Amino acid sequence: MKALLPLLLALTLGATSLKAQQTAEKFVLETKYLLALPEGYGKDTSQRWPLVIFLHGAGETGLDLNKVKMHGPPKLVEAGKNFPFILVSPQTASFGWQPDVLYQLLQSLKKQYRVDNDRIYLTGLSMGGFGTWALGMKHPEEFAAIAPICGGGDTANIWRLRYTPVWCFHGAKDEVVPLTSSQKMVNALKQYNSNVQFTIYPEAAHDSWTATYDDPAFYTWLLAQRKHRFQPVKVDAKTLAGYNGRYTNRKNDTLTITSNGTSLDVKAPGHTLQLKAASPTVFYWEASAPIDVEFTKTGFVLRAEEREVFRKIK
Repeated sequence: MKALLPLLLALTLGATSLKAQQTAEKFVLETKYLLALPEGYGKDTSQRWPLVIFLHGAGETGLDLNKVKMHGPPKLVEAGKNFPFILVSPQTASFGWQPDVLYQLLQSLKKQYRVDNDRIYLTGLSMGGFGTWALGMKHPEEFAAIAPICGGGDTANIWRLRYTPVWCFHGAKDEVVPLTSSQKMVNALKQYNSNVQFTIYPEAAHDSWTATYDDPAFYTWLLAQRKHRFQPVKVDAKTLAGYNGRYTNRKNDTLTITSNGTSLDVKAPGHTLQLKAASPTVFYWEASAPIDVEFTKTGFVLRAEEREVFRKIK
């Protein structure tokens, strides 16, 4: 009997493997959110609208969605404010925002509502400020601008926001989230991005959001931003030909660049990418996130990773 059991198990597994099929499925974490549609949303079904995602703070965490109405844009809507954009205010049931969950929510919103994909904005306060930085850095390709309020985060991937307009806010007397939390993020980002504003309220403590969300100038700035898109330009053949050659980085990865008359072809083992010109020295290839290279006298800088340098092999 002992010898028969392994044999039966093997036969059973073998028979199962012959018949087994796999299908693609997905697990979706339920996320509740408040929705406010702009006036006129239902009239012209061809019109696309800006989308603002608001992330609440730690005090509004839980399962009671009404708590999200305590601060920020949802509070203003509850008081009768009509915004000229779709406002979505999700609620997290546990402490901290999960960028992957928010990203899936955003993809669902874009399918369900008439969203202008070039005008998607992200903002949040306190814990939501941290969430705004985190989601913005993980998926900069989604947002036309972000506005974190009294938040902070890890600066390791701050470079990914190099093309995203950012307006950051903080109270100078904040004892819950120190002012330095925002200062660290802003200072790091300014190395890569000149389109960064930082407003410090000299007398404000942790509540630096009421003044921000009550200010019409904030919404004027937000809605004026558009998602970054490279605009192709024509570069003369001589300039393009000057980039021909072999390049290597400190890991000894080798790439070959050749001009095809209107753009550049980059060849790596098993791959060929086409680089289009955004300027005589900055080139890009089409991807979901902005990926670009900048040529220098000695080689080029790849910005798919944080300033990875390739030198030209003579």
